Amino acid sequence: MKHYIKYPLLSFVLFLCSSSDASGQAYPYKNAFLPVGERVEDLLRRMTLEEKIAQIRHIHSWNIFDGQTLDEKKLSAFAGNIGWGFVEGFPLTGENCSKNMRLIQKYMIEHTRLGIPVFTVAESLHGSAHEGSTIYPQNIALGSTFNPVLAYQKAASTSRDLHAQGMRQVLAPCIDVVRDLRWGRVEESYGEDPFLCGVFACAETSGYLDNGISPMLKHFGPHGNPLGGLNLASVECGVRDLHDVYLKPFEMVVTRLPVMAVMSTYNSWNRVPNSASRYLLTDILRKQWGFKGYVYSDWGAIEMLQNFHHTADSPAECAVQSISAGLDVEASSECYPYLKELVEKGQMDIKVIDEAVRRVLTAKFAAGLFEDPYGEKFGKQEMHDAESVALSRKIADESTVLLKNENGLLPLNLDRIRSIAVIGPNAAQVQFGDYTWSRDNKDGVTPLEGIKRLVGDKATVRYARGCSMMSKDTSAISEAVEIASRSDVALLFCGSSSASLARDYNQVNCGEGFDLHDLQLTGAQSELIRAVYETGKPVVLVLVAGKPFCIPWEKEHIPAILAQWYAGEQAGNSIADILFGKVNPSGKLVFSFPQSVGHLPAYYNHLPSDKGFYKKPGSYEAPGRDYVFSSPASLWTFGHGLSYTTFALEKMTAALEHDSIRVKAQIRNTGKRTGKEVIQLYVRDQVSSVVTPIKQLRAFMKVELQPGETREVVLSFPVAELSLTLEDGRRLIEPGAFELQLGTASDRILLKQTIHIGANGQLVGVDGQPVSVADNLPASSITKSASAGKEITVSGTVRDVQATLIDGVSIHSKTSGRELGRTDSKGRYKVRVSASDILVFEKKGYLKLEVPVNNHTSLNVKMTYGENNM
Repeated sequence: MKHYIKYPLLSFVLFLCSSSDASGQAYPYKNAFLPVGERVEDLLRRMTLEEKIAQIRHIHSWNIFDGQTLDEKKLSAFAGNIGWGFVEGFPLTGENCSKNMRLIQKYMIEHTRLGIPVFTVAESLHGSAHEGSTIYPQNIALGSTFNPVLAYQKAASTSRDLHAQGMRQVLAPCIDVVRDLRWGRVEESYGEDPFLCGVFACAETSGYLDNGISPMLKHFGPHGNPLGGLNLASVECGVRDLHDVYLKPFEMVVTRLPVMAVMSTYNSWNRVPNSASRYLLTDILRKQWGFKGYVYSDWGAIEMLQNFHHTADSPAECAVQSISAGLDVEASSECYPYLKELVEKGQMDIKVIDEAVRRVLTAKFAAGLFEDPYGEKFGKQEMHDAESVALSRKIADESTVLLKNENGLLPLNLDRIRSIAVIGPNAAQVQFGDYTWSRDNKDGVTPLEGIKRLVGDKATVRYARGCSMMSKDTSAISEAVEIASRSDVALLFCGSSSASLARDYNQVNCGEGFDLHDLQLTGAQSELIRAVYETGKPVVLVLVAGKPFCIPWEKEHIPAILAQWYAGEQAGNSIADILFGKVNPSGKLVFSFPQSVGHLPAYYNHLPSDKGFYKKPGSYEAPGRDYVFSSPASLWTFGHGLSYTTFALEKMTAALEHDSIRVKAQIRNTGKRTGKEVIQLYVRDQVSSVVTPIKQLRAFMKVELQPGETREVVLSFPVAELSLTLEDGRRLIEPGAFELQLGTASDRILLKQTIHIGANGQLVGVDGQPVSVADNLPASSITKSASAGKEITVSGTVRDVQATLIDGVSIHSKTSGRELGRTDSKGRYKVRVSASDILVFEKKGYLKLEVPVNNHTSLNVKMTYGENNM
């Protein structure tokens, strides 16, 4: 029998108190028809100080669970009749989450004074981290698809598992831009480019929001370039890099989507811990970007102010520093309980706590928890359905990168092969990546298993592990050499291995907290590769890993190399189909490969001064400069990725369409296989008042073409993306020349055009030829006079703050209240209205906007997300 069922009278009284006042009328915060702001303020007024502090704290699994079992006595003793903000059960199986999260939610609603629902919290970096969930490819793989639609679909599909488990708040997506490849968390990032990370961040966030899950952006603050590549180390950068690199993905999401949760980071920037930085958490996030949600601490980050950063001398001081900076919710430390005494002694203004609680409550109302605490709106969901498995496989297929394919060794032809050697520490072992629930082969498909399934009885498959990636022991290499010598081709699977969240941390060399001082393949893997190569047999190297490794010898000697980032539960089937030509690889690198650790940093969008001045790279045979014995170049750079077919780009044109630069080109499949190619548009500011990168990605598109097929592609980006960041974080577009570069990799630019931007942000020339200012000014800058009071035709476009076109916007006359029209799929509208009227633009999820016509026949408007979407 449930512990709390023993007190039916008390439960009934508490339920009545939580639902109505003394007259029997429902409290306003229970009224779903009232605005969210009113409901929040009503509830906040009714809360005691203890109830407020509990809303910004976490119930952890160790507080209330005995293994997989919820101890209801512990829950009752821990929570009492006070509603808490958050609860997790990370060690639980998916099945036990489904059972126990509902029980905990039921307790919060029926057995606490005010009946405030709790946020049930899960990790879902690449699928829910509870047993039974679908395991998707890791973020590094997702980014390598260059297909953000897959990020949306992955989040939408993951949401089904989360609903089945009773979860409503996820600690995902991870949208950090990563610049130091020694860091263990490289695998969690979409890549080294801030724009790419931002696009995928928006897509994945939307996938959660549209499917009833509240996403949490992490980790807010400069995070992905820790000194020495060590986890939690400080990041040293200026204000420009802060905004242009590390915060850009967060800005893209926060300013265009109604996300309500952000996680702070452990580390520090500019000598201030990010979890106690008012500049980051309040001045930028809230005042500059308008974020309305709550900030949640990374686990234990608040107490680290005392025991790690040493900026506080007590848990109470940790609490003061964090909450005063704008960090609302404490996870996995015990500092916020001290807030009660601080308030009672007059050492803390309760208004600071009220603001934090207000943000959490707003997020709960926005997520629909008060009306649908058990997620019944989303129906009964099943974990690990066939659709999700197929999606995991699709992401795996599109993410694998073909780095090298000398003399067309790949794809392999089974009609010409009678025996295959499958070798390496990752050949017969699944590698899912960190933040998943398993490292067991039974929960996925290994490369060896996938190859055996595909080959069947058409060829003999021999296997040898060869070596360990965690030991220098070479004794097993001879077995690998022996089977390679007896086979027609050798397939080598090397790389790295990551942990399983809260479960298995043995034999790990990648993932959170597992940083590397060197980026050579670990253990005896390099010796294994060289020994198999010496057999003289054709060798294919597949790097199954969570980060790039330094493999200059392999690039020079091994004829075919692929990077298969942690590719989820279907990885083995996917790599088999790619190796034997059933799937044409289409992944592109999201991290550049350095030649050595000494060649770091390796990212493509460096400043023009940062890859050498003398341009005379050397070697031991011919010493030079930049460096004496090497070149500063990468082995392979961002955007690189080959195919089994070939493509041509031609007929590039550029123009200004409203407030965006639009580039058109034609792409043609010039080979004999159907394939997918990623067209990449880069921009270089040719002369600027501050030093700018040699190029920056500004748009991309993945297209599939049949042999001989030609297609026109259109890529665009807002003119605002040409701006510079000033020292105070504000942005400015400087007039001048910008080179548009179109290609299939950052170092394979096939077409170029130079555009000239005038003093008012307008396009005034292309490749030295002037363009008509009237034809190319943003339409909002062009007005035509009309007689006041007369009916005129008004047209234009509607965009969000990131210049994304918005369809389905209703346009009304304020005078008559009559709907005049709606925007089409391209955000365009055309209406007839009085020249002196006011147009009212409305769409769910955006603040209502009123724009005076004032005789203008062309009005382009920008709409902002707001409370209307809650």
